[in-house]
Amino acid sequence: MTDPMTIRRLYGRRQGHKLRVGQAQLVEDLLPRVAVPDSGALDAVRLFGDDRPLELEIGFGAGEHLAAQAAARPDRGFIGCEPFLNGVVGALGHIREGGLANVRLHMGDALDILERLPDRSLSRVYLLHPDPWPKARHAKRRMVNHGPLDLIAAKLQPGCEFRLGTDDPTYCRWAMMVMGERRDFAWTARTAADFLDRPDDWPETRYERKARRQGHEVWYFRYRRI
Repeated sequence: MTDPMTIRRLYGRRQGHKLRVGQAQLVEDLLPRVAVPDSGALDAVRLFGDDRPLELEIGFGAGEHLAAQAAARPDRGFIGCEPFLNGVVGALGHIREGGLANVRLHMGDALDILERLPDRSLSRVYLLHPDPWPKARHAKRRMVNHGPLDLIAAKLQPGCEFRLGTDDPTYCRWAMMVMGERRDFAWTARTAADFLDRPDDWPETRYERKARRQGHEVWYFRYRRI
């Protein structure tokens, strides 16, 4: 059986529509200033200049959730990982418009960043509306697999949260099955409302709005690192 950690391409395409002039300028001017360093060990001091709590979002889409979280808690450092160039451009726009100094971006694989962070260094990890890889033969590419989850568990501080959001029924069932096998995470839900209603401190994403317009249910999972 293939180890999920050997399947490093857990995402799809890297670029969609051609960038406009202003977007290309953002990539040229702002991205180098907020990009995670390409090599070496990472920690809060290296990324933000002080020993602040760190949070990481895996696949931030267009960056609206990442930016909202960063704006709400400027004392924390936020790391966003997204392989899709047009998504990175969206996040750069939010960073510029919000004057956010507490966000760093990595245009690439989140696992590469997780591996470079110290164990127990993250206070929260977000995985919102990940690529569901709906075909059974592609299930090993899903981020919710034991290999990536082992890494997430190692980097989260005990008592801190892993948040997962999805509107895909197959991914929902898969995640419940895989997470139910874990002994290092505890599902915090006590009632149906705990995973059917979006928490107040969970900013809505465009993917979520689109899903609801299409009549999809959305599930909000919160797991505590034991």
